[in-house]
Amino acid sequence: MTPETVALRCGGLTAEIVPGMGGGLARFEYNGVPLFRPWAEGADPFGLASILLVPWSNRISGGGFTFEGTFHPLAPNVAGERFPIHGNGFQQGWTLANRRDDAVELVLSSDGPGPFRYQARADYALDANGLDMRLEVTNRATLRLPFGLGFHPWLVRTPHTTLRASLPRVWSETGDHLPDRLLPVEAVPHWDFRAGRPLPPGWINNGFPGWDGRATISWPELGLTMRIDAAPALSCAILYSPGETADFFCLEPVNHAVDTF
Repeated sequence: MTPETVALRCGGLTAEIVPGMGGGLARFEYNGVPLFRPWAEGADPFGLASILLVPWSNRISGGGFTFEGTFHPLAPNVAGERFPIHGNGFQQGWTLANRRDDAVELVLSSDGPGPFRYQARADYALDANGLDMRLEVTNRATLRLPFGLGFHPWLVRTPHTTLRASLPRVWSETGDHLPDRLLPVEAVPHWDFRAGRPLPPGWINNGFPGWDGRATISWPELGLTMRIDAAPALSCAILYSPGETADFFCLEPVNHAVDTF
């Protein structure tokens, strides 16, 4: 059965949310032209246009994490992944709390994974300037815990897509997709997007801490440019693309580096 979707419209912008699939986005379009890779109906959450990341982003190694002297085990949650990834918010059904033609509010109460007990809220709103996405979390557990938040959009990638963003540092990646060494971006000049440049032709799956939250994506073939403005708390960008033949790339605004836990 195809999950129910909720459509938002304002001017030429359309967004479609899937509350039952992690509260993610099925599509985000301008005058019918996709800006995020559209959801292939029937696909799992990683086939959505964007997913919500809570209560952490990316991978946690070591079978779990230690916080304030206590080890909290976490099991892998995605087939084929060695480590637990992206929390569990994207795997849960969210409840539609409020809805207007141009905005929607979703809520989630989660018992788990591991020690996490939390209440989350997600808001999507369209206006003449774009799409506003907000995410917040409240700890319901009886102990203090670290939390991570973020957004994981799959942006459309065309042959001439360019990215401009101030990403001054980058974590190199191990074979297990974990951070290895923190480098100045000058050490990897083809990943220096400060002046704007095409996306790299090969694999990239790296975290860029110290991001100022600003990015501009241009699609010359479509005659479109989109600006991203992330809240100051989302000071790390994860840039992922399997290569130039892919029809997407991901620029993920998150509030912590990979495997920070």
